[in-house]
Amino acid sequence: MLAYPITLEEDGYALIATSPDFPELTIVGVEREETLARVVEALEEAIADRIHRQEDVPEPSEGDILAILPTLTSVKVMLYQEMREQGITRVELSRRLGWHLPQVFRVLDLKTGSHMDKMDAALGAVGKKLYVTAAEAPESLVESAGQGKEAAA
Repeated sequence: MLAYPITLEEDGYALIATSPDFPELTIVGVEREETLARVVEALEEAIADRIHRQEDVPEPSEGDILAILPTLTSVKVMLYQEMREQGITRVELSRRLGWHLPQVFRVLDLKTGSHMDKMDAALGAVGKKLYVTAAEAPESLVESAGQGKEAAA
């Protein structure tokens, strides 16, 4: 899974969450729990917007607090990143898989559910293999860097 760093700053009565990897991401809340609960959703929206605009989605950098993306989102992001790295277009991926173009758009859409066999096939079409392991469940979606790095492995 992918885990992106989050920075928390107090500003009077507000708590502001930002990410060094996504300058466009800013979440403002009153309580820490509420603010952190909204971070992953906002991160997914920022990534979805970048994919829609065909912009780069960075690899996660280091940080003390990490927002862990859901598994399916992580796999979709990894597929998109690999396509960008290799210069593979959606049309080319469609040709390689023998799928209709709307099917390719769906496997890259973070808001659309996709079966893991479809994701595995799409990754295979760009020369990657999906491996799955189980780890101790984190206490929350946003956690300290030490725990997050283990969970993301």
